[in-house]
Amino acid sequence: MKLILGGYLLIILTGTLLLALPAATKGPGGTPLSDCFFTATSATCVTGLIRFDTYTHWTLLGQLVILGLIQIGGIGFMTVAILVMVFTRRKIGLSQRSLMQNSISAPQIGGIVKMAKFIALGTALIELTGAVLLSFSFIPRFGWAKGIYFSVFHAISAFCNAGFDLMGGVTGECSSLVGMTGNWYVCMVIMLLIFIGGLGFFVWHDLGARRFRFRYLNLQSKMVLAVSAGLVIAGTLAILFLEWGGPLYAELSGGQRVLASLFQSVSVRTAGFNTVDLAGMTEGALFVMICLMMIGGSTGSTAGGIKTTTFWILCISIFATFRRKKNIEVFGRRMEEGITRTASCVFMTYLLLSVTVSVVISAVENIPLLTALFESVSAVATVGLTLGITPGVGMVSKLLLAFLMLCGRVGSITMLLAFSSEKRVTNSRLPLEKVQVG
Repeated sequence: MKLILGGYLLIILTGTLLLALPAATKGPGGTPLSDCFFTATSATCVTGLIRFDTYTHWTLLGQLVILGLIQIGGIGFMTVAILVMVFTRRKIGLSQRSLMQNSISAPQIGGIVKMAKFIALGTALIELTGAVLLSFSFIPRFGWAKGIYFSVFHAISAFCNAGFDLMGGVTGECSSLVGMTGNWYVCMVIMLLIFIGGLGFFVWHDLGARRFRFRYLNLQSKMVLAVSAGLVIAGTLAILFLEWGGPLYAELSGGQRVLASLFQSVSVRTAGFNTVDLAGMTEGALFVMICLMMIGGSTGSTAGGIKTTTFWILCISIFATFRRKKNIEVFGRRMEEGITRTASCVFMTYLLLSVTVSVVISAVENIPLLTALFESVSAVATVGLTLGITPGVGMVSKLLLAFLMLCGRVGSITMLLAFSSEKRVTNSRLPLEKVQVG
């Protein structure tokens, strides 16, 4: 676990040094090291929180460094390491395979090298397809060279759920995809890339092996697909209802309001793109988005958050308790014992981290707690959406947000195990005594 954490830190430090080069910044004097570290952390953790606009601040070199960090962070550095060992024909030992399993949350260690090849090939194919689809819109608008570059950059950023964009020179700095509010074609392509990236590598593999027949899928795949679809629909309806009569949607047509709500519902769970000004949203809609960000994507994907399976396990555990059922059952299958405890641990870790940092940032930056909570959850869930406070926060807030991003990408359980000491397991147990709960 410490090696996984150390690997991500090494990538972040390497990216920091590359971004600190004078050639990586368009303006004179370069970029402060703390801001380079923050940007490198955000890119490696595929978050999308930025101190400076990606297009107007960074040169082509800086943008390519960010893109490389996004790609490595998206598929996982252990996946990249395994692929390098495969191509260099080096022997892959059991320890490397075990690290790869932990890095991408694989269910078993067997076939892990084959899975790494599948991830690389699948990622390349999906990103290439996305870039080609986006080029039909970007090339006529920006020309061949710039259009192709924009298509590739946004396809990788969307699939890896990173949220970095290059639209700062088109629609204004840090504007994300606000200029695409009514563009159904571009929004649908971006949403598909985000959704596919958030499903997880093992769900793709299972779908291909089962020929997209839902009834034959593994339990985890069924849960991921069901929860993901349900959250997209529920999030769209909630945002649409809360913003329909508000000033943010006042100048949008009915179709554009539906598209904007759908896009935010898909993107908010971990991608970090936005097609409307989030600072103008109602508090109710912002709270819904905070909840969606906290849930995030699926285990073993490019997404963050507590994960869809964790969310479902917590929900069905509540129903199982109400119905006085000893076992947790779903889709005709029984869950393993102890999974509720693990899910609760993940949820409470994310909740305590985000709330604690929110209180500190709110006090240090003198901003409303809801605004600070939105920023903190966006960081720990590796979403990257912001209400506009990230570019102006101080050093303490920057370090706290960077820490949350790292925790979110590595995973709460991995972080806890990395900092915990190994203790010898004993077979003896303490005396039992019952305690009333609730």
